[in-house]
Amino acid sequence: MTLFAQRTVAPSIALLLSLAVVGPVQASEEAVKKGMESFIGAPAVESVKRTTYAGLYEVVLKNGQLVYTDEKATFIIDGSIIDTETRRDVTQARMNELSAIDFASLPLDRAIKQVKGKGTRVIATFEDPNCGYCKRLAKDLAGMDDVTIYTFLYPILSPDSTSKSNNIWCAKDRAKAWTGWVLEGKAPADADCDANAVAQNVQLGQQLRISGTPTIFLADGTRIGGYMPAAELEKALDGVKAK
Repeated sequence: MTLFAQRTVAPSIALLLSLAVVGPVQASEEAVKKGMESFIGAPAVESVKRTTYAGLYEVVLKNGQLVYTDEKATFIIDGSIIDTETRRDVTQARMNELSAIDFASLPLDRAIKQVKGKGTRVIATFEDPNCGYCKRLAKDLAGMDDVTIYTFLYPILSPDSTSKSNNIWCAKDRAKAWTGWVLEGKAPADADCDANAVAQNVQLGQQLRISGTPTIFLADGTRIGGYMPAAELEKALDGVKAK
């Protein structure tokens, strides 16, 4: 009986210890959430997580913003934490993690596909035809090799962006119509078809919190918000390929 009692009591002690450790943390995180939402005046907090830095709490808002506060929400820090030992931007690394997606979940049938060389490196981009930086990106991509590009037409800048996107999507050769416009300035010819894919892309982009173009996704789900120079993009692509 004694041995049996010991075997049954030990797990209970372990459970109590785990609750003693986890319970207060969860309670504090909930208190931080309530404190932040009380300050904001709306249920705007998506998640709260205690960090390993000076007792700070990471607060992720529903608009995607990341800020820090203490356990009583007596102050808010809107900025980056830099680890002085590793010189790592902890906030940026966390933002990259939070903004990553499941690349396999992208509806690639709603994108314009281009294959350069073997096409073993893969990216997906969300682009507006009237976006100047998208045109710079197109010139960079034109000079790259061994890459498959999925371009999601994402007209968010103007009504004209929507009409251009629809005409490009309805063109007989979508890739040619797209590159003709962004590389050579050849306006896509008027075309008529079911362009619902473009509208669905806008809905998808909003779900993914894409607020600007170009937005690039690497094959591992990493998000690159905005234009990235060719040399840096090549390095990012090779980094995914090496994994």
